[in-house]
Amino acid sequence: MIPQEFIKKIREIEIRTKRIVNTTFAGEYKSSFKGTGIEFVDVREYLPGDDVRSIDWKVTARMGRPYVKKFVEERELSVILCVDASGSGHFGTRKLFKIELAAQVAATLAFSAVRNNDKVGLLFFTDRVEKYIPPKKGRFHVLRLIRDILYFKPQNPGTEPAAALEFLMHLIKHRAIIFFISDFTGQNFDPEKLRVPMGVASRRHDVVAITIADPVETRLPKAGLVDLEDLETGAIVTVDTADQALLKNYSEYRTQEREKTERMLKSLGVDRINLQTTDDFTPKLHKFFRDRARRFR
Repeated sequence: MIPQEFIKKIREIEIRTKRIVNTTFAGEYKSSFKGTGIEFVDVREYLPGDDVRSIDWKVTARMGRPYVKKFVEERELSVILCVDASGSGHFGTRKLFKIELAAQVAATLAFSAVRNNDKVGLLFFTDRVEKYIPPKKGRFHVLRLIRDILYFKPQNPGTEPAAALEFLMHLIKHRAIIFFISDFTGQNFDPEKLRVPMGVASRRHDVVAITIADPVETRLPKAGLVDLEDLETGAIVTVDTADQALLKNYSEYRTQEREKTERMLKSLGVDRINLQTTDDFTPKLHKFFRDRARRFR
């Protein structure tokens, strides 16, 4: 039985994200992602300027004047929301936990997809694949995905995103859109270990990396002695946040780690959306759709 507070949260996310999809993102999602191919639908008479390669010679011979084939894009796509369910997602110092922001972003993407008659699936990963829900269409399917993102309890707290990509590469045979939603952090996370599977995935599919972070992860507040717990290992360490050298070293280390991931994704040509738990994600997602749509014009 799902607690009432979760039902309320799911409903709130549905209302908010559907409003965003129906206003801000109307039409932009469709123009941002190409279909899987083209489909023949009809023939029409040749007009000056038409590509001669599209002439249907059989119809032309029968009718005694040139006709060309008409094609339309096969619009239907499969969208996979690949969500990091590791322990670090249950962290947030302001408005939302990272996993809650992931749910809102995933819901917006899912409703955008089903509004355009695409199918949506969901994969949870930690240091292994925790759960996979195959792509389907429809509002109730999307609500199930949102519920699972908020309510899902992984068996393992660690992070190994390469396992998720390798799983998808064996499973998905046709080109798909993969939104890879993660904080790209963790005790054992190494961007270079992700390079090969991410490179293979980006060549076969349309991969978009969505990084979710919290401001405190790169800049500790000055709060004296603080106990910090690693949400993936449970280890606790006490630090003195009044120590300026410690704060500086911590900030530089986390910035360098984030930049390593950025360079790795950029070198592979993977599109990126960087989000913070303190942000309204809508403008960044809107800009991403708009910029992609321009690239395809």
